[in-house]
Amino acid sequence: MIYYDDGIILIRTLAPDDAQILAEEEQLQGDHVTREKYDMRLQDQAEGKAVALAAEYQGQTAGYISIYPDSDRGAFAGKGLPELVDFGVLKKYRNHGIGSLLMDTAEQIAAGFADTVYLGVGLHSGYGSAQRMYIKRGYIPDGSGVWYGDHICEPYTDCCNDDDLILYLSKKL
Repeated sequence: MIYYDDGIILIRTLAPDDAQILAEEEQLQGDHVTREKYDMRLQDQAEGKAVALAAEYQGQTAGYISIYPDSDRGAFAGKGLPELVDFGVLKKYRNHGIGSLLMDTAEQIAAGFADTVYLGVGLHSGYGSAQRMYIKRGYIPDGSGVWYGDHICEPYTDCCNDDDLILYLSKKL
């Protein structure tokens, strides 16, 4: 399904071919990912658990995001709110508006399920541009504090500043 197409940027449903392309490109840019991450999103989409999107820039796969309509993870688990998961734009395609269009599309889809959407963002510097973008888009912390994995990180607990150290944010749509 195509959600957006201006002749340069295309937002569409994630396809099986995207999994290998995205995994290889992210590995080339130094990220620690495997194809299985995308295969899981494709499987969840096939089972009706998620809507997985891909962005193309001038015909090349450039980014991705998934929407889970009733997520069972994180600060809003089981509350009937959609969660945005695994948002990314490959570094070589950044600063072309792809991320904003992916977020616009994901938020429009999420609005079909609830009036609020949420997401978790990593806290290390690799997530710096995403953190800034979410705040500029109106996302605010949920107030539960920092999470590690699927649990609230209790005050003064030792933790690792890796991809599992996150803060949940929400936005009224």
